[in-house]
Amino acid sequence: MTDITIKNGLLTSITLHVEDSGGPGRPVVLIHGWPLSGDSWSEQTGPLAAAGHRVITYDRRGFGSSDKPKGLGTSGYDYDTLADDLHGLLTELDLNDVTLVGFSMGGGEVARYASKHGNERVRSVVFAGAVPPFLLKSDDNPDGPLDEDTASGFEAGVKNDREKFFDQFMTQFFSADGVLTVTEDQRQQALALEAQADHRAELGCLNAFGTTDFREDLKHVTVPTLVIHGDSDAVVAFEGSGKRTHEAIAGSELVVVEGGPHGFNVSHAGELNEALIAFLAK
Repeated sequence: MTDITIKNGLLTSITLHVEDSGGPGRPVVLIHGWPLSGDSWSEQTGPLAAAGHRVITYDRRGFGSSDKPKGLGTSGYDYDTLADDLHGLLTELDLNDVTLVGFSMGGGEVARYASKHGNERVRSVVFAGAVPPFLLKSDDNPDGPLDEDTASGFEAGVKNDREKFFDQFMTQFFSADGVLTVTEDQRQQALALEAQADHRAELGCLNAFGTTDFREDLKHVTVPTLVIHGDSDAVVAFEGSGKRTHEAIAGSELVVVEGGPHGFNVSHAGELNEALIAFLAK
């Protein structure tokens, strides 16, 4: 466990909370989804470390134990900034030959990192239940899985009754075909992670992952790539996201988790861990 301070520009910096297993193994950086923290990877960190990898998780700015910037409102959570935070982490820890694993909104950081910072430090990437290529449905993006009404409903729920909204959201997060696929204790653990987040960060990141177009970013992903997604994802539908990301990245591998909800890293942890370890061994 450590904290690292990253400079964003000449006058600003951010301190991120990092968990690092250490050791000589090839590094794997796990980038969490919204509205959780690095602790949401608890089902993956042990098995990946046991497979011989150096495993790093971190809390995104505004979430978990990382800095919660003051005076920014809901700005400061755009993907350029978030990708800069990731680059700062790789630089501060001097990580090379690294695999970046982005879950849900974390997949956006992976895509933007490739276009903004290149692949010099990166060996391979994984998009797990991830938001690219572009969530928001529009005339230019008719296959986007997120319509304007749903996006507006999410924002209103977070603003007007945060506790009620996230209670419902975490049920949807872990449900497949309307059936909860995790224990109630696991659902409550996720709610406890959400409760650590700054309200402004939740709203800023909600806007970022809902409205950012990663189609051009994906053209810069030229390293070995795994796309893994639950076929019953009720938050980020496979057909509009994972399937399209796989099609956009030449040579990418695709694993579809049967019966997997959005939070399949918990509900189907064994299948995800097996796929990750096999991909990392290549």
